[in-house]
Amino acid sequence: MTATTTESVGTRPSPEANYRVLQRIILPAENQRDTVALYVDGGAATGPLKDTMNGKRSVQAPTVVRASEAVHAEDMVDRRSMTVRAGVRLSFGTYFNAFPASYWRRWTALESVRLSVTLEGVGAVIVHKSNARGALQRVESVRVSGAETVTFDLPLKPFGDGGWYWFDLVASSQPLKLIEASWQGLDHGRPLGEVTLEITTMNKPDFCVANITSLGQSPEALEHVKEVLIVDQGSQKVSDQAGFEEAAALLKGRLRIINQSNLGGSGGFSRGMYEAVQNGSDYVLLCDDDIVIEPESIERLLTFSSYCVRPTLVGAHMFDLYNRTALHTMGEVVNPWRFQPDKPVAEQVTGYDLAVTNLRSTSWMHRRIDADYNGWWMELIPTSVIKEIGLSLPVFIKWDDAEYGLRAKAAGYPTVSLPGAAVWHISWGDKDDLVGWQAYFHERNRVIAALLHSPYERGGRLIRESNYMDVKHLISMQYYTEAGRIMALNDILAGPDQLHAIQPERIKEIRALAADFTDAVFKPRVDEFPAPGSSKPPRRGQSFQQPSVAKLVPWALKTLVRQIGLPVSASKKDRPQAVVAHQDNKWWRMSQYDSAVVSNAEGTASSWYQRDPGVVRKNLVEATRLHARLLMEWPRLRTAYREALPRITSIPAWEATFAAHTDSELTR
Repeated sequence: MTATTTESVGTRPSPEANYRVLQRIILPAENQRDTVALYVDGGAATGPLKDTMNGKRSVQAPTVVRASEAVHAEDMVDRRSMTVRAGVRLSFGTYFNAFPASYWRRWTALESVRLSVTLEGVGAVIVHKSNARGALQRVESVRVSGAETVTFDLPLKPFGDGGWYWFDLVASSQPLKLIEASWQGLDHGRPLGEVTLEITTMNKPDFCVANITSLGQSPEALEHVKEVLIVDQGSQKVSDQAGFEEAAALLKGRLRIINQSNLGGSGGFSRGMYEAVQNGSDYVLLCDDDIVIEPESIERLLTFSSYCVRPTLVGAHMFDLYNRTALHTMGEVVNPWRFQPDKPVAEQVTGYDLAVTNLRSTSWMHRRIDADYNGWWMELIPTSVIKEIGLSLPVFIKWDDAEYGLRAKAAGYPTVSLPGAAVWHISWGDKDDLVGWQAYFHERNRVIAALLHSPYERGGRLIRESNYMDVKHLISMQYYTEAGRIMALNDILAGPDQLHAIQPERIKEIRALAADFTDAVFKPRVDEFPAPGSSKPPRRGQSFQQPSVAKLVPWALKTLVRQIGLPVSASKKDRPQAVVAHQDNKWWRMSQYDSAVVSNAEGTASSWYQRDPGVVRKNLVEATRLHARLLMEWPRLRTAYREALPRITSIPAWEATFAAHTDSELTR
């Protein structure tokens, strides 16, 4: 049976046309049923939500939509098939099963899409669409009785700025069974190509074994995978993990492990790029180690990329590993003035929970997001692009993925963060990598990326904000963090040609510094520190407050005078004034203490922050001097880094680094 909407007349393909599956309708694996709201939804679609108190759109309205109230685990037959109970309406207008029409409209040459639904029973199929503003529209409905396959040919023309297609199933007085369904497109007549799936790992062997097991149990996901490559840079080897041999056997000879020195994420991912070029793959699929993969994502990324009108980097989205229906972001962009990651649209909410408010009710998710880059938790990169623009910068971690996306964009190769393709990964909310040893890499690599790609003469606002961060860390007694940032500035000024040489060394040097700073020496229990001593009560009984913009300058001057000029009493050196929770570790609060025990972001340990006026004076002068020099030398450094970029990211440059740091290889 074929259902043709009025609006599709004129774009309907001929009956004999060949179709290829673009996106299958899928259901959660048996061990992932807590993510059911991402696959099928029994809740209502409310349209754009409003805050009744002030008339503004709400970012999340937990009392409005019950995302999976009519979905029962026992109704799911397998990953393709389920039963809709009598009298129930279920929607597939969900993250993994709605069709992101605007992305296909923008980046491919497809003019229409076909929905094919195979059913058994009595009921109806109702097709819907949305526009970029999130307005929902009913397209067509068809009643079914018995065993039938219904198809809908749907145009992509109206989706210039955003919008999705999806369908609902409605059972009559009898159950309705979904046998299978898919979104299809006219076959472009080209093979999808072969992909090297590469995982960079550092002491996460359990995650790696779980992921290769999942892949091995999903033969459709491996159909176009030439090789699964694990670049193991840790001391806890994947090949020694329990269950490794059984997992490896599932891949049927397609697993290879390269054991190499710890070259960071950029070194591991560059190895994946290099090996994919060397083995003749059409693509490399870069994956983080501490993720859970939705196997269907591999086929979706590859299929989308094959339809793109030009070589395109196609990335997956990230859901929170510990709150599995919370979406990190719909796309990543870099603010060129501040040179910081930024929201692509103001309405976007980080960590948005689709089990609380569904896709159909979230208007900002219907607008297409055009990304500058995709995180390397999972991204598909054509090897033709790698051959032209090179491998990753040799920067260990941080900003490697963002810089690569900006570099590809400048060369004419866009990045698409594709809805419906995703992994689960530990969210950034469970980390604080701006403090501690990673601060070195954040500072150094952000500035290097700006030297390479900032459109502003001296980096826009970057240098000013960077100097502000030094002040914040120093008045917060985060002296280890500041030591790393000062080291980063010196390395930036030393130029680009040292980056390969220091790639495996800086991490060792930075970690070794931690023993010299009490704020970097962690203990698992607060009781291991001296008990907090009595301190002066808050003024007028009020707790510390962030200074207003109007009062910020006098507050800062007063605070700096105190930080630099006032000595610390012996009692505060011997005992902390307070125990501070991580979420209260703010610069405007910590600057008022002389001594405090502070917990880390993970909640696993605490360290003792102790004010030292001499350290503040010395590092404030040094950081200011280095930033002044960076500002003055920006034009020279920009030229040096831009001239060096093709050389230091080239295959020969990385080949030499790999040769010096490869330990062994293992195939299974």
